[in-house]
Amino acid sequence: MKIINLSLILLLVFSLKLHAQHRGNYNEITNDISRQNILTSGNAQIYNPTVQQQINKVLYPSNVLTIDVKALQNVNATTYTAIFNLSQMGPSAETTNKLMKARIDSIKYRLNKKGIPQKNIAIDVISFIPIYEVEVTKKLFSKTYTEVPKGFELQQNIHIQFTNTNHFESILEACAQSEVYNLVKVDYYIENIREVYKNLQEELLQLVDEKKAYYKALGFDMSTYNVAIADDKYCYFPKDFYQSYQAYNSTSVEALQKNKGVTTVKKQTSYYYQPLTYENYDVVVNPSILEPVVQIGMNIKLVFTPKPIEQKPTPSVQTKIDHKYYVISPNGTIDVKELKTN
Repeated sequence: MKIINLSLILLLVFSLKLHAQHRGNYNEITNDISRQNILTSGNAQIYNPTVQQQINKVLYPSNVLTIDVKALQNVNATTYTAIFNLSQMGPSAETTNKLMKARIDSIKYRLNKKGIPQKNIAIDVISFIPIYEVEVTKKLFSKTYTEVPKGFELQQNIHIQFTNTNHFESILEACAQSEVYNLVKVDYYIENIREVYKNLQEELLQLVDEKKAYYKALGFDMSTYNVAIADDKYCYFPKDFYQSYQAYNSTSVEALQKNKGVTTVKKQTSYYYQPLTYENYDVVVNPSILEPVVQIGMNIKLVFTPKPIEQKPTPSVQTKIDHKYYVISPNGTIDVKELKTN
């Protein structure tokens, strides 16, 4: 019975360990967050200050209407270009060039067998310089140190264009077999970026119309407002969103208890792709992604301010008084005379 219970305990521990590993090592960088409020019952506080500020945000009414809409589209690249750096040294310029050419030809041959033609491969010469060594000349009372050329170093970059990310493994294999390991970068290219911006504009215009209809339903007459506009667009590539972390613990409690010295080692730095998150966007096109993508966004902000009320001029009423006087003669006749006021 004890053996069965022990096996059951080991199975439960192993299952918990697998569950913990499934979350990823990235979460190790957040292990300093206190979760004591989560473990207690009742009104647990939210430990994320950003979320807490958003929930407790105070709204201030205003007669100025603002429509601020943002759209984002995740776009898979049409083509990719991987750039590798090659460095070759040799005793002479001719020998160095031959050795470099042999390595590049080997890469081209292997890539051609993998379905990547030579027209998708380009060579960029970076430098071709002599290598110097110090030669010591001994004399009777002194030594002379002279730099003399001992060989040459040739550096080139090889640009490899491909259309499917599955080809990248074949590219790495072909380069490694030719002793090329220095991957400089991978560039992403989109051919129909104009169509992407056009699609985002249509999405934003639809959102603006919905917002206007919403304000109209609340009783606002948009024709009585003046409008000001600001817009923006941007394009981000995967190379801009790689972050690093270390998922190792440096302290050994067992070594400290046994009074043994702790020898520190170099911790491996891991990288992960962290694209733009969606909480600040009103619409996201192609939100679910499997591989790094190009993220293209567009923002439009409209500010509606009430038009000033037109002041109608008040008509002025002028009263004209005709000043006259009457002259009565002794015989009883009346003569009317106008009085001049100026």
